[in-house]
Amino acid sequence: MRTYVVEKEALLGNIRTIKERAGGVPLWAVVKGNGYGLGAAPMAKLLREQGISRFCVTEVSEARALREAGLTQEPILMLQPTADRAVLEQLLALNVICTVSSRDDAVVLNGVASERHCVAEAHIKIDVGMGRYGFTSREMDKILSIYQYMDGIAVSGIYTHFPMAFRSEKKTREQFEQFRYVVDQITGKGYETGEPHCCNSAAFLCWPEMHMGGARIGSAWLGRMSLRGNFNLRRVGCCESRVEEIRWLPKGASTGYGGAWRAKKPTRLAAVPVGWYHGFSAEYGRDSFRFRDCLRGGLSLWKAWMTRKKLYVRINGQRCPVRGHVGMLHTMADVSKVDCHAGDLAVLDISPTMQKGMPVEFR
Repeated sequence: MRTYVVEKEALLGNIRTIKERAGGVPLWAVVKGNGYGLGAAPMAKLLREQGISRFCVTEVSEARALREAGLTQEPILMLQPTADRAVLEQLLALNVICTVSSRDDAVVLNGVASERHCVAEAHIKIDVGMGRYGFTSREMDKILSIYQYMDGIAVSGIYTHFPMAFRSEKKTREQFEQFRYVVDQITGKGYETGEPHCCNSAAFLCWPEMHMGGARIGSAWLGRMSLRGNFNLRRVGCCESRVEEIRWLPKGASTGYGGAWRAKKPTRLAAVPVGWYHGFSAEYGRDSFRFRDCLRGGLSLWKAWMTRKKLYVRINGQRCPVRGHVGMLHTMADVSKVDCHAGDLAVLDISPTMQKGMPVEFR
């Protein structure tokens, strides 16, 4: 049996810290990826109880889950743009704010709204370097056409996303100025942009001067970001399981695939039924093959080897080093110096965004 446990007091502390840092700036709580692994509806309801009343999703199912959970009046922004009429029909029926990031998106949304005899609320997405969705600063004519010719769309906001906020201040400031240029161009023509928001969690924490009319917070709620410093935020979430079996390995025996680890002396091991499938020792971000990224990854592995950084499982509150490769469904921990038995509590650090295959429990 495995359970993903969320320390509610730590999460509430993070929410308080973020609200204080916002200083009254509206916060959009991003609950994409099923609430970063904690459940979109439970996460949104907890945030709502703490005074956060604006939400961002990337799936129609997430928007529907929030509405069915009782968040019927709260603004929900769909971050995923689409020109799929069927999806737009569902979003409008759920009273969700749509994202318009291209001429095609705008034309289809305007048409669907007109057919429904309504006006669709939307935010305009600007691309300042992410390269996925959004109008660029060179497409002002397309942006302005939404205001000029599309009566079925009511623009209530404009936003962008900073892809380098966790790494490069210089690049992020350049992208911020690019976004402000687009906003100034629109207002200079006499149109209202609505609420401008550009900060993700990293930018929000690092540069308060960029908060503008709002900020979108996701990973910061969990205290788990690729950013130096913790900003008085606590890491949230861990996996609890039970020791399945205790066994002794004789000197020279190995455990796990590949025989990567061999016992230098008789070793007592505990089998814990949690593996990389559940998110333990799983990682992302190894899919970039630029020379500097490969070099950075190589240096990280070298540093880990030099410092002998190890994985640990906590069993009965004691740190027990992992032996051998982490398997798909099991991990072996060295309990030679720990008093433990089958059925004892094992705790593993797993990011909420990586966990799967287990129920989530708020405590």
